[in-house]
Amino acid sequence: MAQATTTPGSASASSSSNRAVDALSNDTLLGWLRTMQLIREFETRTQQAYQQAKIGGFCHIYSGQEACAVGTIGCTNGDDPVITAYRDHGHALARNMSARACMAEMYGKADGCAKGKGGSMHMFDKPNHLYGGHGIVGAQTPLGAGLAFATRYEWEVLGTGKKKVCLCYLGDGAIDQGAFHEALNLSSLFGLPVIYIIENNGYSMGTAIGRHTANHEDLISRGKSYGIHSVQIDGLDIRDVYDQFKPVVDQCREEQKPAFVDLLTYRYQGHSMSDPQKYRTKDEVDQYKGKDSIAALLDHLMNDRGAIDEDGWKAMRGEIRDEVKDAVEFAESAEAPDVDAELYSDVFVYPQPNLSPTREYVHGAKNPML
Repeated sequence: MAQATTTPGSASASSSSNRAVDALSNDTLLGWLRTMQLIREFETRTQQAYQQAKIGGFCHIYSGQEACAVGTIGCTNGDDPVITAYRDHGHALARNMSARACMAEMYGKADGCAKGKGGSMHMFDKPNHLYGGHGIVGAQTPLGAGLAFATRYEWEVLGTGKKKVCLCYLGDGAIDQGAFHEALNLSSLFGLPVIYIIENNGYSMGTAIGRHTANHEDLISRGKSYGIHSVQIDGLDIRDVYDQFKPVVDQCREEQKPAFVDLLTYRYQGHSMSDPQKYRTKDEVDQYKGKDSIAALLDHLMNDRGAIDEDGWKAMRGEIRDEVKDAVEFAESAEAPDVDAELYSDVFVYPQPNLSPTREYVHGAKNPML
């Protein structure tokens, strides 16, 4: 079943002239290309490790959606908070988490970003202001409002911070959760600088969006109904993402008000590694692979900017393969968490006495990888 009436890649939302992205340096765009290819390679090796039973639990692959995380995060500052759902490896790498820390977490090792306690769905990196990775559908949406509230409070009331913007990502399946609508309402009511980004890949697990969401052709009407600035963006073209998302970020930061973005994209793999994908055809997947975001950016850098050639691209891919291979080897050789030491650590922000009849809850050691 086809996803939505409006599909990514059907038209460019920005004109070919006077584009904001054209003012960016070659180095910036080459950095985007490298990060997107890093995510793609990382996810390929993740699938292999999962199929070899070296990674357990749920695992959701980000391949195909790279332009979403890289493009939107590329419009923000490094200290702007980011929070997302459980398809989170791409966001972690886009937020500059090391491939080693990310892969070690996948393997459940002590050197992982969450010391092996979170796994695939719970990538946290406080130094890079990434606050998860959340496994419950829609659970991150009120937390995104809370992060935005905190940044505005620090700036406006305490006078200890500056104007920031919180990016809160969710899938199209989460937009029908009640908590999301409560978060939209409060964000609009309180004037919270949070941007809710719907990574709309057209499927909620195996259910096409048109089968579970009313008025799915016009998702931005949900944001508008709460008085929130709302836009739809083609998420397959990272240059379009920048052109249209950067003004949203700038407005949200300046006015300290929320925004709602319907970011049209597509995932190449199943919902999770256990998904047989019987709800869509190979032809449909191949159609979207023909609009691949990495290939589109590479073509622009090669043929329009002359910023990279075939040898440069080959060298870049080789460096990335080596980086991810190193991350896999690191994860495989890293130590597992000490169960006795870690089971009762970092469970509560404020550990209280006698919470357990057998042990005391404590704060654990900081992760050296972060």
